[in-house]
Amino acid sequence: MTPDTARFLKDWHDWLAHERGFSGHTVSGYRRDADDFLAFLEDYTGEPVSPAGLAKIEPRDIRAWLAERARGGMGAASRARGLSALRSWLRWLARRGVGDAAALTGIRTPKLPRPVPKALAQDETDRLLAAPGEDWQDRRDLALFSLLYGAGLRIGEALALDAGAFGTGDTLRVTGKGRKERVVPLLPAVREAAAAYRRTCPHPMPPGGPFFLGARGGRLQAGIAQLRLRRLRARLNLPETATPHALRHSFATHLLGAGADLRSIQELLGHASLATTQRYTAVDVARLEKVFRAAHPRAR
Repeated sequence: MTPDTARFLKDWHDWLAHERGFSGHTVSGYRRDADDFLAFLEDYTGEPVSPAGLAKIEPRDIRAWLAERARGGMGAASRARGLSALRSWLRWLARRGVGDAAALTGIRTPKLPRPVPKALAQDETDRLLAAPGEDWQDRRDLALFSLLYGAGLRIGEALALDAGAFGTGDTLRVTGKGRKERVVPLLPAVREAAAAYRRTCPHPMPPGGPFFLGARGGRLQAGIAQLRLRRLRARLNLPETATPHALRHSFATHLLGAGADLRSIQELLGHASLATTQRYTAVDVARLEKVFRAAHPRAR
């Protein structure tokens, strides 16, 4: 690259670190991607890349760079990050009068595979829900985690429940995404945990007020619930994947493993699309493959 291009690259690097506040890891990754793109351009054009050359970049140049990275075995996530770095740099240059970033038009980010939900093993959920409690907040946590795992609720759905939602019936009406309501069954263990928490909670619980309360009597915040679970999993030596949302994933995965049909799980989870629920089949297949490879004589 020419000295002027190197200067622009350093200025952009400093801008990412000091004005955008990116982490050192991110800044280094972006810099490596930009260096790689410049090296590719130099091989592609046969001459050092100057600011004038950067202003003449075309979409086909970027596509060729991405294609070469794919042929080299680079995954979609790394290619997507590289494109993000290049977008940042070309737009930064355009704001300083070097080109207009038009080469980015029509360049699509590589499609990333949807992550497979991380469910806890059955024994891990059993240990979590059998943890001894010392005060009313421990009992509140047990009631909350029992509800997430026993009814498959999202953390926001559970914390939005009012005290009046827990009546005498065996079901619970939940308001989910898009203000859509669904009815989920309440297992006896969940009802018992909720009742134990209500009996020991020192704060009043009027029917129209929140059921899950914080230390000062206000509605419990998701961040506090997540912090409490992090501390509990450290005490129980559970994996870092043990989160409130993992309990919902575990609910679906364990139901599927026990023979429940996808349509029923879709209704219980409140998924608008069956395709979303079908992700759990990948979790179960992964578990079956692990069991198979460990047990089959020819797999050893």
